[in-house]
Amino acid sequence: MVDLNRRVLRHSLRERLSHWLVALTFFMTALSGLAFFFSDFAWLADILGTPQLARIVHPFSGLVMIAAFMVLFVTYWRDNIPKKEDFKWLFNVIEVLKGNEHHVADVGHYNMGQKLLFWTMLAALIILLVTGVIMWRPYFAPYFPIPVIRVAILLHAVTAIAFILGIMVHMYMAFWVKGSIKGMVEGTVSARWAKKHHPRWFRHEIKPLLEKEEKVSQEKS
Repeated sequence: MVDLNRRVLRHSLRERLSHWLVALTFFMTALSGLAFFFSDFAWLADILGTPQLARIVHPFSGLVMIAAFMVLFVTYWRDNIPKKEDFKWLFNVIEVLKGNEHHVADVGHYNMGQKLLFWTMLAALIILLVTGVIMWRPYFAPYFPIPVIRVAILLHAVTAIAFILGIMVHMYMAFWVKGSIKGMVEGTVSARWAKKHHPRWFRHEIKPLLEKEEKVSQEKS
């Protein structure tokens, strides 16, 4: 019988640092970007000092955000490949929203919602990178014709809004599932939490590890 109160690793230190770097640079990039595109949010540029400073910081903080996300991508992409079992989560999303996720879906390391958000964020960041380079003055914009820059600006703005909404969904999910934020801060979750929210991950990875540790402990005693 495994100890369900045992703390198990969910996120390594490198993963946690990358995640929080993405979070920090996201707010810097998103707030300054909103200030540029919407006059009602122009005051947000003052958070970074001045509008001029915000325009300088915005693209560089965006590049840091993308670099930090790529660390997460290299680490997590295999765990975010959708599997047949994950579609039960998607087909029963109403029950999931009611808090019955563990009754209607056999969730692995990540659920289908997290996986869809992961790949959506990757696509959005690629678009933001390409369009951002095209419209980046004074470095790259002079090499592109005005019509291309205009399309890039429009696509950049639309994608940025979609990306911000995606991050808001991610934040909601993190607060909604009690213990998620603590897991990303401390790096560990209880085996009980893993069994409830990610039962397939618990069965395939966590339970065998705990049983092995318990067996070794019994042999030593």
